[in-house]
Amino acid sequence: NMTVKQKRMLIRILGTFGIYIALTVTEHLGLLPFGEKSPVWPALYLIPYFLIGWDIIYRALRNIRNGQVFDENFLMALATVGAFAVQQYSEAVAVMLFYQVGELFQNYAVNRSRQSISDLMDICPEYANIEEDGQLKQVDPDDVSVGDIIVIKAGERIPLDGRVISGDSMIDTSALTGESVPRRVRAGDEMISGCVNGSGLLRVEVTKEFDDSTVARILELVENASSKKAPVENFITRFARYYTPVVVIAAVVLAILPPLFFGQTWSEGIRRACTFLVISCPCALVISVPMSFFSGIGAASKKGVLVKGSNYLEALANVHTVVFDKTGTLTKGEFKVTGIYPSGDADQETIEKRQDTDKADGWSASQLALLELAALAESSSDHPVSRSIREAWGHSFEHTRIADAEEIPGHGIRVKADGRTVLAGNDRLMKMENIAYKPCPGVGTVVYLAEEGNFLGSILISDVIKEGIPEAMRDLKKAGAAKTVMLTGDRKETGEAVAKEIGLDEVHAELLPGDKVDMVEKLLAECKGKEKLVFVGDGINDAPVLSRADVGIAMGSMGSDAAIEAADIVLMDDDPRKIAAVVRISRKTLRIVMQNIVFALGVKLIVLAMGAFGAANMWEAVFADVGVSVIAILNAMRALKG
Repeated sequence: NMTVKQKRMLIRILGTFGIYIALTVTEHLGLLPFGEKSPVWPALYLIPYFLIGWDIIYRALRNIRNGQVFDENFLMALATVGAFAVQQYSEAVAVMLFYQVGELFQNYAVNRSRQSISDLMDICPEYANIEEDGQLKQVDPDDVSVGDIIVIKAGERIPLDGRVISGDSMIDTSALTGESVPRRVRAGDEMISGCVNGSGLLRVEVTKEFDDSTVARILELVENASSKKAPVENFITRFARYYTPVVVIAAVVLAILPPLFFGQTWSEGIRRACTFLVISCPCALVISVPMSFFSGIGAASKKGVLVKGSNYLEALANVHTVVFDKTGTLTKGEFKVTGIYPSGDADQETIEKRQDTDKADGWSASQLALLELAALAESSSDHPVSRSIREAWGHSFEHTRIADAEEIPGHGIRVKADGRTVLAGNDRLMKMENIAYKPCPGVGTVVYLAEEGNFLGSILISDVIKEGIPEAMRDLKKAGAAKTVMLTGDRKETGEAVAKEIGLDEVHAELLPGDKVDMVEKLLAECKGKEKLVFVGDGINDAPVLSRADVGIAMGSMGSDAAIEAADIVLMDDDPRKIAAVVRISRKTLRIVMQNIVFALGVKLIVLAMGAFGAANMWEAVFADVGVSVIAILNAMRALKG
């Protein structure tokens, strides 16, 4: 899809091309009554020249007035005016024409890569429905306050973050997360703005103002992405600043010295100087390098990963160490009963790790009896461990079965259940009550149970590892990360068991939030030269570490606001498998950037040398400039494919 500006440019190019061909043909065939040297020819050639080039000449003059002399507009204007001076009229028009073709192509390509990012912009909702006197009224999402109830009809975009009060629907999150599988929501569920409501009518209580909503934050991230330039881009900008004046001085020397000292004609000197100027135009570099990065960021956004600037994309290509926070990043942060060990069971070892079932089905009779007693004992507590035991049992109790519940801080609970004294708690509770217990073989949080002083067994509760994590670690290694590390506040054994299951290189456990920053500092010191450290986290306490790392990656959908603010890259669907994909995109983007730099400079240097010795004319010059630009842009667009 072309913009209006691009369509106008295309009409100018086609019009100029038509006039130019007509003039060249009539001149060669000698169809007009005046000869080749007649002053009518330059006047005729000025028509297509100004038709195609007026804006370049205008920009060159405007920049000279503003004190910015050396840019490509100035080079083009100078070279073509020089060509007119040495009676190379058709070449002057051709240079302008091809330069504008290159510019049009570049504009189109940049818009294409912008488009893939602005597809994300389509997530911006235009209105929210509010109910007034039984009627639905459309208002600006900005005007809705926290606590208001909005109504979202089937097929509408969700305008603000909120909690579903009534209704049941499937939600299409693909615009945000890149995932095509719709998500189910019903009353009580949280939902984020920018997704599309699939089937049902939803009533939603707004939990965040529009400015703080997911959509507003994403749009802000995307808009600011282009301001954070990669070091390579900054180098190219600086390079162009010094390169252009050097080239102009060289062209002046080429025009003056050979005619003065080597008997060359003045018109030949000026011709060579003009050719030299056209060749030297640094468009290919100035355009293709930022565009490659832009395309890379676009490719990542298609996968549901937001990169906040091309500097982070470049840093990611040199990743050496990837550090993960455990809870919420590698694990779901949901505690589940994963093992039940009745004391009399001979086959304790075989009944561990049954994560495939949430409810009480699938356990043996003796395991169920122990689970029921534990759920009974924990029925009055609101601790996450107690909740997970009750969820695993999945049935309710008569309250009359429980009496005299007494919490023993740091140890557990003592309770009368069905008239008998039951103890449920950690190993410290067992030691305190002098009960001979058998240590639980599993790793995680353990609840030991005793009744009337007799040890009955233990229940293991662990945090569930997210799907696809071991695979994500293997992918990261394949993509080039040298070391994977996990930081956790958990006990050493728990941390090490998780690390072993996932396949990590290092684990640092029992850390307080402050220790995490120190640990990252230590790991940063181990990275040599260009090697970079990436930190992946989701929690509020991860914000300082995210900003300290070379590249901070945050979980977007479940992550905290603070983490998303502090991060450099946001995974919109919390899937750590996407990290390896983005590392691959960043490496590919950087490869393309390097190819473009080497190719553009290589061709330029060869043709510049030819031009200086008079072996290249304006046509080779046009190829060295426009041709190289077009090839470099086509190469840059490969980054869009990810």
